[in-house]
Parts: sequence; C-alpha cells; structure tokens
Amino acid sequence: MNSVKLGDIDVSYRRAGSGPAVVLLHGLAEDHASWNPVLGHLGNFTVFAVDLRGHGATTAGVGRGTLEQLGEDLVAFLRDVSGPARVVGYSLGGTIALEAATRPDAAVEGVIAVATSSVVGRGAADFFAGRISQIVSGDWAVFADGLRADTAGQVVTDVDVDAITAARLVAVGTGAGYVNAARAMIGVRSAPLNARLDRIAVPVDVIGADRDAFCPRRAADILLEALPDARYHEISGAGHLVSVDQPASYGRLLARLLEGSPP
Repeated sequence: MNSVKLGDIDVSYRRAGSGPAVVLLHGLAEDHASWNPVLGHLGNFTVFAVDLRGHGATTAGVGRGTLEQLGEDLVAFLRDVSGPARVVGYSLGGTIALEAATRPDAAVEGVIAVATSSVVGRGAADFFAGRISQIVSGDWAVFADGLRADTAGQVVTDVDVDAITAARLVAVGTGAGYVNAARAMIGVRSAPLNARLDRIAVPVDVIGADRDAFCPRRAADILLEALPDARYHEISGAGHLVSVDQPASYGRLLARLLEGSPP
C-alpha cells in the first residue's frame, strides 16, 4: 500500500500492473480490497485502487458531507498521483467519478460507472439517514446488523455473507467516512447530478447487473438519457455487489472496455 497527502487527508491506495493509468473507486462501506476479485483481469494497466475519504486506511479529514468534496479528492489524486486516467467507479465511486468528470479541469479520460445512480430518492435518503444516526449515536451492534442485512440483499449467489460483512466493517472503521459519504449521497436528492451530466466530454460506459435491487436498470437509463456519449452493458446473475456475485464476468468486461474492444 502507498500513502500520499492530498489536501486535508492522507490517501491510501494500492498500485499494481503496468500500462495506461486506471483509477478504481469503491462503494460505500468498502475499501480498495473490494477490487481484488477483478484485479487479475487488469494486468495490462497501471491500476490505482484508492481508499476513499474516511474508508480503509485513508483519513477522514474535515468532511463537508458533499459530493463536490469527494469529487475534489479524486481530481487531486489524478493531478498529483496517477496523472490523467480512466476512472472505474462502483456505486458511490461511480457517482464520484461522474461528478469529477463534469469539471473541465479534471484529468478524467473516461468513466466506467458500475451500479451507479445520479439521483437519490426519498427511500434511499431515509436509509442513509438511518445508518448515519446509528453511527453517530454509537449503536454499532445495530449498524453491524443492518450492514449484514444490506450485504445479504446485495448478493444473489451463495457466498459467505458474514465474511463479506466483516470486511466491510473493517473498511468502515470509525464510521467517519461512511457518515461523510452518506451525507453526500443525501445531498444528491436535493441537487441531483443529472443536471450536470451533459458537461461530461469523455466517453462513459454504464454497467448494470440484471438482479440489482439497490440500483436497478432505471438508474442506468437515467444516466444514459443525460450523458452525451454513453453505452450500457449488463452482467447477468449478479446483484448490487457485482464483484462478489460475478467477479470473472465483471473483470473480463472491465478489461475489454478499458482495452477499447467490443464487449
């Protein structure tokens, strides 16, 4: 693992492979290790798997609870560490990648947004608010039970939900990063990213999963309707945690898209 000071945070990241730069951004309650199941397919690239603000080993700094701040973190990483790169973002990470790509000064060369939403409904906002309340009140047992239930609902194959949940709790750490990111996503309800997506001047590939109940096909359709240059790809037999349910199919698709080959 590597670490670099960027603004008010120390960013932890794993660098692997060689070739064109690709930055990987994980989802909420995850860290760089969530990309391990697909890294074997990305050996033709210099991959930077980043721990987001307050997740994994990256410090939380002074979180503003905004998507804009998380986008600034990515822009700083591209500027000072990876250089211009394509960005693969999963769930929360995809929303961050899209936000950064709306900025004309960002060194985002392309985006692959996986299981990603650009707008948050009332139900999701209430969900995030509930999880924030549990962490802020120190009710870790209830939060852990809830995270396990979330995890179970995000997979459709026979996997070890307890082991996955345990790894996610480690990634959550003190909870500061989870709270900050959840607040940022709540903010997307009142200020959807949709209105800014037409500013994105780079190609975007949108990946969905056919059994994703947390980010269904409608979320991808909203992105496709708003983005100037976008294509849709779907992974079969997967829920929201695509890298858990179908790591091989997911990894192969990412490699083909990054290599510029038809899926």
